[in-house]
Amino acid sequence: MADLPIHTIMFEILTRLPAKDVGRSKSVCKQWYALLSTQDFRVLLIDDLTCSVRPIISNNNDYGPSSIVTFPFHHQNNDVSILSHLNGLLCVCLNHTYELLLWNPTTTAFKCLSTPDSHGFYINNLDAIGLYVDADDDYKVLHIKRRSGVLGVYVYSREVDSWRNIPFIIRQEYLSPHFNWSAGTFCGGTLYFTVCECWFGGTNVVICFYVNSEQFKEISFPPVPSIGMVQGVLVNVKNVLHMFASTGMFEMTIDLWTLQGDYWIKVLSCPPIPPISLSLWEVVYN
Repeated sequence: MADLPIHTIMFEILTRLPAKDVGRSKSVCKQWYALLSTQDFRVLLIDDLTCSVRPIISNNNDYGPSSIVTFPFHHQNNDVSILSHLNGLLCVCLNHTYELLLWNPTTTAFKCLSTPDSHGFYINNLDAIGLYVDADDDYKVLHIKRRSGVLGVYVYSREVDSWRNIPFIIRQEYLSPHFNWSAGTFCGGTLYFTVCECWFGGTNVVICFYVNSEQFKEISFPPVPSIGMVQGVLVNVKNVLHMFASTGMFEMTIDLWTLQGDYWIKVLSCPPIPPISLSLWEVVYN
């Protein structure tokens, strides 16, 4: 084993192991600890034809050789949307049936979350999903569910394997289709969502869900101008919540903010630029 090159260990062995085994491998030696402690050890890529896992080479931020992942679901096609992720576990939606699943692409194990009483079905542009782990190490899914005349918030427990309804005590209008919810970003024991009105100059807030007490709280959006389009992308950087906030329309200004307590502190500002995908800025910053 000591004679194997690090390239072979990283690309041909470690990328094929379950996440828990990879984590345990940190104790082998200092070199493995440093290797496996880097962020973004692997990336899952889904396109119209294939699904693959590709490791990231830490010294030049390039992709390594890909390993094809076969979809294990009962409907064998690639019409899958990734809604949330945590510690290598994904919450995905089968777009042709609207079913929610928990999926580990490394081990190919998955769990269908849909039930005969209509739990576990996701509608794009109406619902919001957040994946998190509580103090008892129970992986859970928070489902903000909006339907015509029916609004609700539900939690799925992986340990109990069931859904239950919880109250939403923040302003009920946030559950209406007039507001757009982001996917949940888990950071420091809390799920965070951006909630923005669908028209220009509307209300923009951040909703916090404290996963252990299961309580909701509203905090303010960063103090950005409300001229033109306003968008916020949340990012967990070393367990500190950040937001890329963009404003404008024909020219866009993007500022980076970090959350300290209930208040946003500006970290970085850039001059106006042409419209650009915020996901690109997220990748560049990471």
